[in-house]
Amino acid sequence: MKKLVTLLVFGFITITSFAQQSPVNWTYKAVKENANTYKVIFTATFPAPWHIYSQTTPDGGPVPTSFEFAKNPLLNLQGKTSEKGDMKVTHDKNFGVDVKFYSNKVAFIQTVKVKGNIKTNISGTINFMVCNDHECLPPSDQKFSVALQ
Repeated sequence: MKKLVTLLVFGFITITSFAQQSPVNWTYKAVKENANTYKVIFTATFPAPWHIYSQTTPDGGPVPTSFEFAKNPLLNLQGKTSEKGDMKVTHDKNFGVDVKFYSNKVAFIQTVKVKGNIKTNISGTINFMVCNDHECLPPSDQKFSVALQ
């Protein structure tokens, strides 16, 4: 029994030592456009050689970056989340498809309209995947909450 416990402890230590944290750092801010409209900016920064994928990837490709916004009856999303950065398009031999991705930094922008002159938050989850030339990390979720005031 003692050997089994020791084996399990060392096995757990070995497995956790191989786990990698995402190299992506997310920041968020809201910029007031007018009395009731905000641009919410989600900025991802990450070191070379890592890259993050666009919101649009073909079937069979990597996991696209996606945003799930929590329901808030005080908010209306205006259009789709846009992307701003130095997008690159290349054929990825690992996936066998053309992929769109960003290196170093990318901003995702969502325009939001608040119903009335009130303070509220926009919150939700970003799902994304990062890769380099040799490996991809499993898709990650990043929760966010941004004050609109």
